[in-house]
Amino acid sequence: MYHFFVEPSQIQGKRIVITGGDVNHVRNVLRMKPGEEISVSNGVDGKEYRCGIVAFTEEEVICELRFIKEDGVELPSKVYLFQGLPKADKMELIVQKAVELGACEIIPVSAGRSVVKLDEKKAAARVNRWQGIAEAAAKQSRRSVVPRVKEVMSMEEAVSYAAALDVKLIPYELAEDMAKTKEVINRIQPGESVAVFIGPEGGFEEKEIAMAMEQGFLPITLGKRILRTETAGFTVLAWLMYHFQ
Repeated sequence: MYHFFVEPSQIQGKRIVITGGDVNHVRNVLRMKPGEEISVSNGVDGKEYRCGIVAFTEEEVICELRFIKEDGVELPSKVYLFQGLPKADKMELIVQKAVELGACEIIPVSAGRSVVKLDEKKAAARVNRWQGIAEAAAKQSRRSVVPRVKEVMSMEEAVSYAAALDVKLIPYELAEDMAKTKEVINRIQPGESVAVFIGPEGGFEEKEIAMAMEQGFLPITLGKRILRTETAGFTVLAWLMYHFQ
């Protein structure tokens, strides 16, 4: 079943209206017809609205509500992925899979060992593209919200941004004791917000790890093997998804 996002104002009782670029997608790309069923979320209340297509206009897909699925797909805790900027187009894959795995927000981090350095103009263009990828992934995985991709932050800015979150995890290649890592994950309670910091290729600098630990970050190990930057984030997110669900 195809899934779309609308503004809360577009859900009016039993009448739901889809506008914007999704109109062309529904009518001309998917070639859907009146009577076919789709699902809709408003990105706010966590509900999934199942509705049937009633009619098309030039600028709208008009639908009728059939029922509301209350038990949403979102994790019981908000998970924030702070990702050190990787090389090439790896960030696109990271954003896509992080959304599928339940992250509520992705924050690109320009760390000391990040090879990619973006000026303000290029950073804004990249973030816009990553946000589009996040929206597409949210539709595909039928999320009830579209996770936000934040502007690129320095490591100092990222640590400060995460300061108010309940649990702050930072995988580190010099960390040991998988039993301790399991204990840290198992202690996280539903409703607690979680920050996951992933370094770029080459990992975080020692001074960055020290700065994070001074702010209450917990260094964890991901096992005996060294994982690529894109794999490390997926690993932690998958652990958290398993833990919460």
